Amino acid sequence: QVQLVESGGGLVQAGGSLRLSCAASGRTFSSYHSGWFRQPPGKEREFVAAVSWNGDNTRYADSVKGRFTISRDNAKNTMDLQMNSLKPEDTAVYYCAAGLDSLEEYYYCSGYGCYERVDYWGQGTQVTVSS
Repeated sequence: QVQLVESGGGLVQAGGSLRLSCAASGRTFSSYHSGWFRQPPGKEREFVAAVSWNGDNTRYADSVKGRFTISRDNAKNTMDLQMNSLKPEDTAVYYCAAGLDSLEEYYYCSGYGCYERVDYWGQGTQVTVSS
């Protein structure tokens, strides 16, 4: 069993930066491909970024590529999302997730059919970017 807890959200001005962290409990977290999703107000949850179980490979949504960086530290059981050059459209609740079978599955994940295949979700952290 893995439990995920996000932290680091908050209010930031456009152009600013935030760093989100996902702390995992359970010794098996390091064996899972993991990622970040977000849910903007009034919209569906969407993929943001994913990292392979060993940290060697990453995948990003086109909307955040070049601005966000995902990383993980399996020794500390953590996964981070560094967000730079934030835009108002980045405003959302951000969720960490673990358990899909590949980074491609994360990239194309949308809709409840996919969300149900994610083994573990965090509770979410709010990120608000003001213009």
